Amino acid sequence: MPLSTANLGYPRLGHRRELKRALEGYWEGKIDRKALLSELEALERAHLTLQRDKGLTYVPVGDFSAYDHVLDHAALFGLLPRRFGYRGGPVDLDLYFAVARGTKEAPASAMVKWFNTNYHYIVPEWEEGVTPELTGEGPVERVRRARAWGIENVRPVLLGPYTFVRLAKGPGVEDVRRAVSALVPLYGEILRRLEAEGVSWVQIDEPALVQDVPEEHLPILEEAYAALVGGLSSLRILLQTYFEAVDHYERIVRLPVHGIGLDFVHGRARNEAALAAHGFPEDKVLGVGLVNGRNVWRTPLGERAEWLKGLTCYVSPERMILQPSTSLLFVPHTVKLEKKLSPELLQVLAFAEEKLDELALLAHALDPSPEIREAYREADEALRRFAAAHPFPAARSEEHVGPRKTPFPERWRLQQERFRLPLFPTTMIGSLPQTEDVRAARARWKRGEWSTETYETFIREEIARWIRIQEDLGIDVLVHGEFERSDMVEFFAEKMGGFAFLERGWVQSYGSRAVRPPIIYGPAAYLEPITVSWTVYAQSLTDRPVKGILTGPVTILQWSYAREDVPRETVARSIAWAMREEVLALERAGIGIIQIDEPAFREALPLKHADWEDYLRWAVETFHILSNGVQDRTQIQSHMCYSKFDDILDAIKALDADVILIETARSHGELISAFEEGGYPNAIGLGVWDIHSPRIPPVEEMVALVERALRVLPKELFWINPDCGLKTRKEEEVLASLRNMLEAARILRQRYGG
Repeated sequence: MPLSTANLGYPRLGHRRELKRALEGYWEGKIDRKALLSELEALERAHLTLQRDKGLTYVPVGDFSAYDHVLDHAALFGLLPRRFGYRGGPVDLDLYFAVARGTKEAPASAMVKWFNTNYHYIVPEWEEGVTPELTGEGPVERVRRARAWGIENVRPVLLGPYTFVRLAKGPGVEDVRRAVSALVPLYGEILRRLEAEGVSWVQIDEPALVQDVPEEHLPILEEAYAALVGGLSSLRILLQTYFEAVDHYERIVRLPVHGIGLDFVHGRARNEAALAAHGFPEDKVLGVGLVNGRNVWRTPLGERAEWLKGLTCYVSPERMILQPSTSLLFVPHTVKLEKKLSPELLQVLAFAEEKLDELALLAHALDPSPEIREAYREADEALRRFAAAHPFPAARSEEHVGPRKTPFPERWRLQQERFRLPLFPTTMIGSLPQTEDVRAARARWKRGEWSTETYETFIREEIARWIRIQEDLGIDVLVHGEFERSDMVEFFAEKMGGFAFLERGWVQSYGSRAVRPPIIYGPAAYLEPITVSWTVYAQSLTDRPVKGILTGPVTILQWSYAREDVPRETVARSIAWAMREEVLALERAGIGIIQIDEPAFREALPLKHADWEDYLRWAVETFHILSNGVQDRTQIQSHMCYSKFDDILDAIKALDADVILIETARSHGELISAFEEGGYPNAIGLGVWDIHSPRIPPVEEMVALVERALRVLPKELFWINPDCGLKTRKEEEVLASLRNMLEAARILRQRYGG
């Protein structure tokens, strides 16, 4: 008899980014609410139907979201900020989007990376004096709707109370026990309603359990789940973890739930060791996460089938549910849409639909037919052949790994003499608005409707226009705008060896924002200058410095689908050596400021503190490979965003960038407190403007944020900049916000003597 199978979650965007188009159409007033809701329902129905038709024993319901699943739960519990006028009760759709995107009157809630992924969630805000309440039917409505569509084998998905509290911020979550206890009755009511609907299993996601869980939190978990299970008679709870091995395995697997889901891909070694040491309770089901939900390479089916046979020493087959390691949110929909990849590469890839097919094959691992045995053998052999054809060489000489030899104060003196920047110099992060005209021009060029000469002429005209705009505004260090780039990772990957590119491989980064990660199939190779001509052209138009802007090796690695059989450090070093050549080419061309963007530096940090030191060692070293070959008078900048940086400040300091530009406005200035003890030795710019919101920040708000920072950071080393690149913003929003930013800089110079 085959093993039971389930999925943990499915991509939301749609094959042709229907979610993105529907959301942006609604926000721009092109479609009404009824049309938006109809599109959302159609997407959810299509995804559920596909999963049912793939033969899953259990189909996840409730993982689909109009914007973000964490925000969905905050809305379900009535935990929305008062600054949006919310005082309890049902949550209107426009209010929901306002919390995510901000309004003219109220800044958006903070946005942070979902654990160690490039997906961004909206941080719940539990304000003083607010008591959570159920604001609607939520999960129950989703179950009823799915059944109306003919999906009977539903398994509702909830974000667990412990993880919700650990992800939230505000006075309401300072006492974890009290916060979890306040949520448990609400979860209990949801579970009772689901039980009344005849639901047999519910999946409660607790990914926070794979991080370093304080021992004093274990009784909180035990009490919470005892209360939840105690109110049920037939409904069973699968407590699902992913992204790593669980902490305190022996206590977690004995929580009073009916099943535990473990990640045997990313947390395989630790979970295996814990399983061998402590066994698995005989009264529980094990969710076996064995197909990688975060990467696009095929599963070595033969190897995993043999592993499953060994698992029967600890868990009987009838107590296993075979699953992906995580939600499939992080991979594209299907390989079938890719028409330009080589046959060699296509045969070793599996996207969401193909991973469900892999689950169906692995369900027969304990008693495979000859045909299934052959499918296992073919998968393993295809992966073996590909790895043999694209080997990664041994590590290169490490002679350039260290930081720059000249101390920062001396470098800074030389750079100040070269650029003669004022107090509170202003700059931008990189990209400027990519209008419909820019996107249309790129599309015409890619379709062959425009010649390369015509396209490049258009791009140069756009660069020249924005150089004039920046000069007129009074910005001190300019950017060329990155109009030639569709994406900050894909653009560089397209121009190096060792990468492949997808046509329809879109995945959700946040809300309506979609990215198309490249595939790293071999060692990175520098083939020719990538950014030099565009940057040099921009610099030729102005006497003010124009930055050269590159994406760093950790971010390229983290935002790509890297080979699973090659250590991540090896891949990152390969990218670093290739990108070093571009840094040196920019300097030889006369570019005096070079920015190495590493927005994924914190995101890639391992979830277990015990693994931090090794990762931070090689992550810092890859930055040094790029930065330490330039002259002292060449300024190296870096940019990071949308993560919690306070716990890795020592590593950020070790990068020894001359200027670090960090997102701060979206997180409401919380990072500033991290500098109160240790300060920051080099120059720094803390973003004063949340660029992921259409809201135009007032001048006084920007000034206040900077003055708060100046309590702990020296004014002589402080820069003023937006949080992030401006690619997604409308031109009129950008111009209005930039004018306010420049006015804030003027006021600060006047007050502080610049």
